[in-house]
Order: sequence, then C-alpha cells, then structure tokens
Amino acid sequence: HVQLVESGGGSVEVGGSLTLSCEASEDIDNKRDCMAWFRQAPGKEREGVALIHNDGTLTYADSVKGRFAISRDTSNNIVYLQMDNLRPEDSAMYYCAADWCWPDASAADLTNWGQGTQVTVS
Repeated sequence: HVQLVESGGGSVEVGGSLTLSCEASEDIDNKRDCMAWFRQAPGKEREGVALIHNDGTLTYADSVKGRFAISRDTSNNIVYLQMDNLRPEDSAMYYCAADWCWPDASAADLTNWGQGTQVTVS
C-alpha cells in the first residue's frame, strides 16, 4: 500500500475556504489508477467527494461541484482538494484514498486511505 498523509483541515466560517493536501509515499502518476477524496461525518455514510484519474479526468460529487477542485502535483506526489464557499454540511473527516475510483468502485475496493483531516464549518 502507498502511505497517505492528509493535512490542511480546520475550522472555518460559512463561505470560507480550505485547501487539503494528501502526501503519498510513492509515485501517484504511474503507479495509481486514480486518487480520491472522500468524507464521512458522524452518523452518515461515506461520500466520495472528488476523484482524479491518472489520465487527468476529474469527477465530483454533485454536492460539491463548482465549489471544490481536485488537483495533483505529480512531481511531489501530492493531491490537493481546494474547497471554496464551504457550508455547514461540508463538515466531516476528509480522507485521501488511492485506487478507489468511485462511483464505479465498491466499498470493498477501498483498501488504501490515510488517517484523515477534520473540516468543521460553522
């Protein structure tokens, strides 16, 4: 498994912005089919938020389209999630995952993710 370390979470006001980072321990461009961000709030199901395939194709959950942007720095093996116009319902633990190419992937396919970073919007 590739080791993934998320950072950048915090507490922000409604309408604020945060940029999350996910540092990978190995090449994310050539060794991974995709890199994803997902979130989970207490009592709620896991939700795929953003996805970037190794060909650069992007996918977003409807709930974040137009507000969130996923990108990657393949030179440094970092995946970013820029989050703008944050809402209270965006509050959750955010995780970075490797090779979980939702929405086609199943929950069982999620086998490689980081420790998460908390985002709180109020």
